[in-house]
Amino acid sequence: MARAKTETAYMLWTLGFLGICGLHRFYTGQVVLGIVYLCTFGLFGFGQLIDLVLVPGMVKNRNDYLRRQYLTEWGEEGLVMPVPMERNLVAAQGVAQLQTDSMQQLLRVAYANGGKLSKAQVALHTGLSTDRVDALIHEALRCGYADVTNDPDSGAVRYVFDL
Repeated sequence: MARAKTETAYMLWTLGFLGICGLHRFYTGQVVLGIVYLCTFGLFGFGQLIDLVLVPGMVKNRNDYLRRQYLTEWGEEGLVMPVPMERNLVAAQGVAQLQTDSMQQLLRVAYANGGKLSKAQVALHTGLSTDRVDALIHEALRCGYADVTNDPDSGAVRYVFDL
């Protein structure tokens, strides 16, 4: 069920002026009291007037109940959704493995070159495309594996790896 709204509950409450009392109670999940209100014209009008103040709390309680109900369907690992058996998930694992292998390759090249590399050196030693080299270096910077410096002689950008 979707979230209960206070405005909708008040609209159902106003139907009490037409003699149809208690619909707001049904809406907020209080079926037994809804039947009592419907049969007694809102507890002879007094209950209907009291509910004018209680409607926001009833809606909040209903939404809390619905939230708890849906959260119990979630396990500790999140919402459990069935995966079709014919689906092949190896491709996603291959991409993650490729990224790990590329990072390992970058770190090995950095270690072999004393921890200082340019983008051109990374592309030359790893054989990766320039776009992939850029992404890999940005990932290394983001993870804290490398820092950006400038070569004191030429001013070229160098990536210093802490190995």
